[in-house]
This record gives sequence, structure tokens and C-alpha cells, in this order.
Amino acid sequence: MTTISFGRNICNDLSIAETKEWLVTNGIGGYASGTVANLLTRRYHGLLVAALKPPLGRTLLAAKLDEMVTYQKNHIPLFANRWAAGAMDPHGYCNIERFYLEGAVPVWVFAFADALLEKRIWMQPGANTTYVSYRLIRATSPFELNVKALVNYRDFHGETQSGDWRMDVRKVAHGLSIHAFEQAVPFYIFSDRAKAEIVNKWYRGFSLKIEQYRGFTGLDDHLNAGEFSASLTTGETVTFILSTDASPNLDGTSAYAERQTYENGLTARTTDLPPQLVLAADQFIVKRAAPDQPNGRSIIAGYPWFGDWGRDTMISLPGLTLTTGRHDEARSILKTFAQYANQGMLPNRFPDEGEAPEYNTVDATLWYFESIRAYYQETGDNELLKELFPVLKEIIDWHERGTRYQIHVDPADGLLYAGEDGVQLTWMDAKLGNWVVTPRIGKPVEINALWYNALRSMAEFARALDQTPSHYDDLAERTRISFSRFWDEKTGYCYDVLDSPQGDDLALRPNQLLAVSLRYGPLNGEQQKSVVDVCARRLLTSHGLRSLAPEEPGYIGHYGGSPHERDGAYHQGTVWGWLIGPFVSAHLRVYKDPRVARSFLEPFFDQLSEHGVGSISEIFDGDAPFSPRGCIAQAWSVAELLRVWREIALLESSLDTL
Repeated sequence: MTTISFGRNICNDLSIAETKEWLVTNGIGGYASGTVANLLTRRYHGLLVAALKPPLGRTLLAAKLDEMVTYQKNHIPLFANRWAAGAMDPHGYCNIERFYLEGAVPVWVFAFADALLEKRIWMQPGANTTYVSYRLIRATSPFELNVKALVNYRDFHGETQSGDWRMDVRKVAHGLSIHAFEQAVPFYIFSDRAKAEIVNKWYRGFSLKIEQYRGFTGLDDHLNAGEFSASLTTGETVTFILSTDASPNLDGTSAYAERQTYENGLTARTTDLPPQLVLAADQFIVKRAAPDQPNGRSIIAGYPWFGDWGRDTMISLPGLTLTTGRHDEARSILKTFAQYANQGMLPNRFPDEGEAPEYNTVDATLWYFESIRAYYQETGDNELLKELFPVLKEIIDWHERGTRYQIHVDPADGLLYAGEDGVQLTWMDAKLGNWVVTPRIGKPVEINALWYNALRSMAEFARALDQTPSHYDDLAERTRISFSRFWDEKTGYCYDVLDSPQGDDLALRPNQLLAVSLRYGPLNGEQQKSVVDVCARRLLTSHGLRSLAPEEPGYIGHYGGSPHERDGAYHQGTVWGWLIGPFVSAHLRVYKDPRVARSFLEPFFDQLSEHGVGSISEIFDGDAPFSPRGCIAQAWSVAELLRVWREIALLESSLDTL
């Protein structure tokens, strides 16, 4: 399956090739990632970023393979490095004839004289094992491949200044073992046929361009653990295996066949969805063991740096699992997170360091109701609904009487209040030190739309289980009546926050779309149309919706610079890809026109060839040309595209039967 392909016009232009990044994952939180140019530009790039405490504990082990070909007495590099002084040496990207994705697997074709060499990178599902395979397609002279194996052992958020660090590198059967220090997990670099020799020499001063753009030092050191060499004739393959497993499968052919079988199984489940998005969805679904759920599942929010977040997981679950036919994984995720419910809240995130979960979110728990509602609508699974109902009941009870961070139902109007100084509780959660950029303390519009939807869903669940729904119906009706406070007749849209310490906030943001897009919405038809039209005119872009309208005070149209600058722009105009989902759902509800709705999605398919090749980015600049920023692959961006793609198809089908 080849859907994305670049020729020399892209691959040999460093300014373009180094901005296009590839990603492969292993389903337990580990990954490999880099650029089409074979150049490191992020601290997060590497051939083996292993999840040592799945799905977290991610540690850079194998940084890259620097390959040199000897052919017709010429020494030809396939790699590129940028050094601390800014120099590029060598320029191996000039030898890339073509780059493409074969399913989710990145493939390079290198050409020099009359020779062609093909390279593939993939990971074994369920293991911290990466395969890098080279196949000689064409040659008329002796051909030799020499590879330097550059390794590390650091948290994937960090950078290494090696000093006098000495790793223990030893020859083993078929390759090398690397023991970084006494407490470190050993890892290995094997080859099915290449000879290995120990080098154990540090290369210092790799310059990471994107980290410097992000306001960091952007300098890293890597250890040349050893060098491998192999001679090839036409049709022959040599494979390198980078692994924490001391005895992985060394047969690259069978390992790749296993990967292809796995991917074909994913795309075969749903023939009505774009296959590349189905494969992208798989990259986020990971294993997370819970006390009573040893084979539990969760969702990584985004690559390369996010872990599994409660909010992102619940927003993403319908699109990543239900639309793709992965009902068992959806069930497992819902059961896994139920075990972490505490004082009526789901965790916002599980820290990388393995500390206790953090509960600083008001909306993750409310999205949980929507994920369960969508799951139940899809499957009719009464057994799971019965199992989770007590958890949901307790959540509602905690919200009524009050839980952390002043999250409580206001007895005066039945709306949900949340927030206190120094805490970020909504999805607009940028915080640097003690600075909360968009605190939104009070009664945020989407929180109360989600609360209303949760109450109506809870009443629906109660009826399905022959429980009494009246309490939830009564709470929901009071919320619906009081939700009218959000409506501003003059502007024709909703306040973003009511009853904040600074008063009511009428800034135009996309959050109000949830009052239209969710299954149960508190706005009337005329109000729904007005919200959709205003957001379409002032927030909609080709790649999602702006987080703040351009004419509003504080709007920032470019995302970049230091952490302070980036956090300041994160929800102040930056475009979010995931918001296209609520917008399209709302548009379908109001206009019931699947053709127009689908047209809003078309630009995203161009994005599959940009930034994170084969996936959808987290965010984009608020100003044209809406350049991609942030994570190269974001769960809820992919999930919401899949969800509304299917929603459009279902509406088309229903209209065709009329």
C-alpha cells in the first residue's frame, strides 16, 4: 500500500526533507522517529526510543545508523549530520532517489551510479525492537555497506553531554551488547549477516535544529558503539536489529512479513475509511497494565513527547477505536481508566517518572461519559455498562457535592463551576511555572455542555439498566435552562466563561461548538446555527479552528520561540486540528449537508504528506499558511478526522435511503 511518496525534488532539498518526519511505533509506548533527510533535528529522534516502563519510561537507546556505501571505488554517505558550529557533514540526503510509506513503514531508495539500495524501518508489535533492513535492488560491481551504530541512554526529553562517560560495549553472537551503566537496562545491536567491531567512541556536538527553534540548547552527544560491515549482491538483504531483547528474531524477512500481516489486519477491518488514517490511529493505542487489568489499554496523546492523558484518551477513543472496529481495545481502555477514578475524577496524565497520576482536569471525566455513550451506542454492551455504572454514579455524586479544585455544581443555577488560582483544568491548559495562560476559572462553556451531555447520557444508561433516571433528568433539565445564561443575543454566540473572578468572558473561542456537536446539546436550533456560522467565519482554517479569534485582544498568529512564547500562544490563536471534529459534527447537525461537511476535511489529507508523514499534526499557526507545529502525530487530530469521516458517511447513507 503506497499512498505517500517523494522524489528527489523533496528528498534532495534539505530545507524540505528535514521538516518531514517519519514515525513507527510498537504498541507499548516505544517508537522510532526521524526525518526523511536522515538527519537528527529533535532530541526525540532515534531508532529505538524504548518504553522501559510501558507505556512510559521512554529512553533513547539507539540514536541512528550512519551508513556509508563503497561502490565502484567511491565512498558514498547515506546519512547527514549537522554539527554544533552549524556545518553540515556529510550530505547523504543527496543520494535519496525516493522516499515513500509502505503502509506505515518508511522506505528510502538510494541511487548512485547504476546502483539502487532500499532501506526500511519498522518495529515489532509489543516489543522494544526496531528493524532496519537494506536490500540491494540493482548493482553491477561489488557493493559494501558500512554502518556506525550511534547509541545513548537518556530520558527522551533530555540531551547528553557525555563528559567522561564510558559505556560497557561487548561483542556477542551476531552483534554488540551495550550496558550504559550499572543500573541501566542492557540493549543490543544485532545483524543477521554484518560483521561487528567495537569502537566505543563519543561523537560530540550534534546540532538539533528544531530544539534550538523551541528555545533549547539543542546540542547532543552520541556514542559510536561499534561498526558493522557487509557485502551485498543484487537481491540480497542485510538487517540490523536494535532491541532490549537479548534474543529477538534475527530473520528480517519473517519479521517484516509479521509487520505487514499486522497492518493488513488493521485496514481490513474497515474498508470505508482512509487506510492511512487507520494505520495512523494504531500508533496511539498502547498497552497499560492496571491492578485488575493486566492487559489494559490506553492512548498516547501525541508523538514524540506526550504520554497517555485522560482527556486526550477520552476525546480520541471513539475515532481511534470505534470507527476502526477495535471494540475490544475500547472496552479495555474504559475499564482501565475506571480503576483510576478518584474523588469523582479521572487522571489528567500519568507522569513519565512513574509517580502517582495527576488529577488536574475537569473535562477528562466528562469526556469519559461521552466515550461510554459512544461505545454503548456502537456495541450495546450491557455487561460493561452495568460494571461501570457505579463508577459513573459516584462521579456524578462527587460533582454534586464538590471535589478537587472547587469543581462543584453551583446550587444557585445547577451549572458546573471549576478552578482555582495556579491550576489549569480545561483543555486550554498551558502553564509555565506558576503562570496559567488561560485559567478559565468559573463556568466554562464546554464544561457545562459536557456536563449536560453527561447527565443526559447517565439518564440513558439508567433506563438501559432498569435504574431510576429521574435524578439525572432533573439535573440535566436544570442545566439546560441555566445554560441560557451563556447566550449573548448581541453577538450571536456564547460566552466562553461565566462567573470568573474577572467577570463573564465573551472572547470568541471554539469551545462553544461542543454545545452543538455533542449528542445532547443545550442550545436551540437557531442558536446552534448562529454558533456554527460565527465559528466558520472567524475561527475556521484549512487545518482546524483557531483557539481565539484574530480580532480578539491577545491573539497570537504564530507559534514558536522559547517555552514562554510558545505557551503564551498555545491557546491564544493557535489552530488545533482536533477541533475540526466538533465543527464538522455541528455543521452536519445544522445543515445536514454531507458534501459540504466533507469538503472541510479535504485539506487534512494534504497534511498527511507534511510534518509527521502519514499522520496529522497537533497544532498549526493561526495565520496563513497555517504551518504545522507541535507534535508531528496527535491522537485526537487523527481520531476526530476518522470519527467525522464516518459520521458523514452514515448521514450520506441515511439520505440515500430516503
